[in-house]
Amino acid sequence: MSDKKFSVVIAGGGSTFTPGFVISLCANQDKLPLRKLKLYDIDADRQKKIGDACAIIVKEKAPQVEFEYTTDPEEAFTDVDFVLGSIRVGKYEMRSQDEKIPLKYGVNGQETTGPGGMAYGLRSIPAIIEIIDFMEKYSPNAWMVNYSNTIAIVSEACRRFRPNSKVVNICDMPIDDMGRMAAIAGLKSFKDLDFTYYGLNHFGWWKSVTNKKTGEDLMPLLKDYVKKNGYYVGGDFDKETEASWVATFKKVADCYALDPTTLPNNYMQYYYFPKYEVENANPHYTRTDEILEYRQKIVFGECARIVKEGTAKGNLWESEVHSNYIIDICHAIAFNTHEKYLANIPNNGAICNFPDDAIVEVPCLFGSDGVQPLVVGEAGRFQLGLMMEQVTCEKLVVDAYEQKSYIKMLQAFTLNKTVPDATVAKKILDDMMVVNKPYWPDLK
Repeated sequence: MSDKKFSVVIAGGGSTFTPGFVISLCANQDKLPLRKLKLYDIDADRQKKIGDACAIIVKEKAPQVEFEYTTDPEEAFTDVDFVLGSIRVGKYEMRSQDEKIPLKYGVNGQETTGPGGMAYGLRSIPAIIEIIDFMEKYSPNAWMVNYSNTIAIVSEACRRFRPNSKVVNICDMPIDDMGRMAAIAGLKSFKDLDFTYYGLNHFGWWKSVTNKKTGEDLMPLLKDYVKKNGYYVGGDFDKETEASWVATFKKVADCYALDPTTLPNNYMQYYYFPKYEVENANPHYTRTDEILEYRQKIVFGECARIVKEGTAKGNLWESEVHSNYIIDICHAIAFNTHEKYLANIPNNGAICNFPDDAIVEVPCLFGSDGVQPLVVGEAGRFQLGLMMEQVTCEKLVVDAYEQKSYIKMLQAFTLNKTVPDATVAKKILDDMMVVNKPYWPDLK
């Protein structure tokens, strides 16, 4: 490894995930040595609460790293090697609308799937494009690793509007599922697994899972476990797993039953069982309310404590799996290792019987020349039908943005598997247009 050190900016520095990410960056200096770490956010007050605590964390854990936070794009994006995208346009107020408006009409309310996911994606497009433009203006050699949702829609927008930009769109959800597979198989980490996976973001399947060291086929063992328990592991592994996620991981058993030749991403429940999801949701108290009541209060409370006491010792955060995964990807790009990770990328033959211009989530080799998708073969007939419907919804959302078209957004809502008919789709869209007026283009 060379002696080079890197400058990183986290775009979305006021995120509640930022302190944990900063700790992960400090803990992985052997993997991604830093000379500078910056936070950028358009919400100065929110970022200050996070940034002041992170300054203390960096000073104590990696004092050699220069740290700053700013709302000025030129200051943030000048002299950086990596831009890490972690933005939520409209913050939790809009996430709550994404969840509650569909539920009002008997449709699943979830932040990245169904109408809520499409609404979120439409909000995210201009902000992600703006960040790409800042990066290219002030640090044209930098890479952006984006994990801001809705990833599939954002990735399609990048394909159309910034096709030559150095942007990698990723998601860590399959890694969480693979961490559970590793635990089921008695292995330490998802890194102990080799795999073949294909689909769309939050919409995919494993065709194979093997022990990376021994080559053992783990699919029979995993299938036997999953058909009874889903991806729920229990014990110490799940001692801090929230109840809503416990239900999610257990529901994978029912998803698996629809195609026992593969293992599903846990998000498939929203498309396979939309009626079940609505019946088991509280339209007045959704996942956003849980986060605001617990996670956000805890994070901001802990940040305030760190600032007040002037030390991060005894803080609540540890180096996190999803943060470490992003650091692994940056390492692969920085040091040209061509390691295999998942990315959301134009298909171009990776899934042989799927359109080349579709954004798919498949294994890729990551290096300084970007990401190279690996061929995963054909999609099954069942999966192919589901994927064609979903990818068309995602493309229609980007059409709606590009053309400022109400009808394209209505078509996207109507086509989506979670929405029962066009009448319901129109009611949801009309309500969403009102609350999204500050963020969406003026759809005609």
